[in-house]
Order: sequence, then structure tokens, then C-alpha cells
Amino acid sequence: MYSMSVIVDHLSKTYGSQHALNDVSFSISSGEIVGLIGPNGAGKSTLMKIICSLLLPTAGDVRIKGIPIKEASKEIRRQLGYLPENNPLYTDMYVKEYLLFVAGLYKLGKKSNQRVTQVIEQTGLNPEMNKKIGQLSKGYRQRVGLAQAIIHDPDILILDEPTTGLDPNQITEIRDLISGLGKQKIVILSTHIMQEVEAICKRVIILNRGLVVANDLTGNLGVNSKDATYTVIVEFNDDTTDEIFNSFNGNINVKKVKPGTWLIESSGKADIRENLFRYAVDQGLVILSMHRKDEKLEDVFRNLTS
Repeated sequence: MYSMSVIVDHLSKTYGSQHALNDVSFSISSGEIVGLIGPNGAGKSTLMKIICSLLLPTAGDVRIKGIPIKEASKEIRRQLGYLPENNPLYTDMYVKEYLLFVAGLYKLGKKSNQRVTQVIEQTGLNPEMNKKIGQLSKGYRQRVGLAQAIIHDPDILILDEPTTGLDPNQITEIRDLISGLGKQKIVILSTHIMQEVEAICKRVIILNRGLVVANDLTGNLGVNSKDATYTVIVEFNDDTTDEIFNSFNGNINVKKVKPGTWLIESSGKADIRENLFRYAVDQGLVILSMHRKDEKLEDVFRNLTS
């Protein structure tokens, strides 16, 4: 018996001579929220559509609970919830009417009314539930799209830009909702908002030109990158010259920020703070402040995809 998992196995998709995906492989287990990021045209939407069995791959396969998606039964596909980027909705239908319609498609039967009430509450749609979808703001339409994706309580959620059009307060609410859902489900989240990935994603997969260029825990990406640097900003109580760093081992780059303050980049993972303390003691200097400047996900993304 397979546990809930998504396994992408040597997946490729071509359109003529164009490779939208090229030998993509990874796996995701229950309880993981994985950020899928990449520049426009990297293959993210194609990958998500294949996982949802909306597109057939040219080569390779996707397995849900060990079952190839090509052979998956309707029951397996019912375990998927999908919010596409363009969020197609029936704009002439009322919010509650539409969600009851979707519940009917999933054959929820007597549970329909209860489940619709639950997802309206979860997604904050109460104030607008008696309006036509066409009358809603973009942010509330996005909430309707998220509500239809989770109405059948799927084990796997695939969300393409779920917070598009939301204001900062709404974004926080939806992030909290996704974080809660991700404790027991698999969530694949595609977004261009790096802060969103850092806030809620346990792991990040970066696509570039159809290839996986990174697949690691969110906090490890900058550290494990082959181009990783160790950056420290130090402020002494007196001005110095860059000659003070000549005795430091390894390759370092130094930049004077202002008199007495330096930005020091050391290649690799070597911690140079101990050397700085020793130098300050030897020279009779006082370190007023010193902190490590962590590499942000945005920097890693730019390095891997530019």
C-alpha cells in the first residue's frame, strides 16, 4: 500500500522542437508544501497540468500513490485539487450556487451544503457569497477559485499563483490557510512572490528552460549553491584600510561601506567572524557591530536562472 505521494519520473514535454520540460524528476510526500518557481516560460504551468492529467507527457510519467497518472482511476484524480493561473469561473453564477455546482461534479451528495459552508468560511467568502462571481473583485474571484480547488477535500493541492490580486491582509489569510492545509496534504505552490515561498514552503524546486536547476529545503538553497558566499558586515570603532584583510585565508572580496565599516564576502562556507574578532583584539579595535548577511531566495533564483 503506497502512502500519499507525487513522483515525477524523467518527465519531458515537447512542442515541435521546443522542450517545455526536459527530463524532470522529483518526489513529494504528504505534509510538504513545495514551492515551484522559475521565470516565465520555464515549464511550471506545463508541469502542473501534466500532474493534473490535463496534458500528456512526451516521455516519462507521474505517479500518484504509486499509480501512473495515465492509468489513474477517477478515484485517484479526485484526490487532486487544482487552481490554474487564469482561474476560469462561471461569472453569471452566484458564489454559493457555483460552489454547490462544483460539489455536485464531485458527487458530494448530502455533504454538499455542509462542505460549501465550510469552504466559504475557510476562504473568507462570507461577505460575498450571495453575489454573482462577475461582480466580485479580482481578489474575491481568486478566493472562489481556491474554494473550488479544496471543496472535495483533496489530498493533493496544486495552486498556480493563488494570491494574485489579493491585498496584504488577504494574502496573510490565504497563506495561513495554505499552511494549515499543508500539514496533512501535499501542496505544490507556483508563484513569482519569493517572500511567499520563504514564508510557507518547506522545499523549493526551481525550473529554468524546462530543467530542474535546484531542489532543496528552502533554508538550504543559498548555503548549498555552488556559488554560495559567506557575507559579513562589520563595523569597527575606528577607520582602517583594506590591508587588514591580507592575512585572511581563502578568497575574499572586501568593500568599504563607510569609514570603519566593511562588507566582506568569502567564497564557500568559511566563517570569517573568528578571524575578525582576533584581528580586532590584536589591533586594539572594538567591534561595534557584526552580522552575517544571508543570501535571499531571490538572489539564488537570479543566480540560477539569469
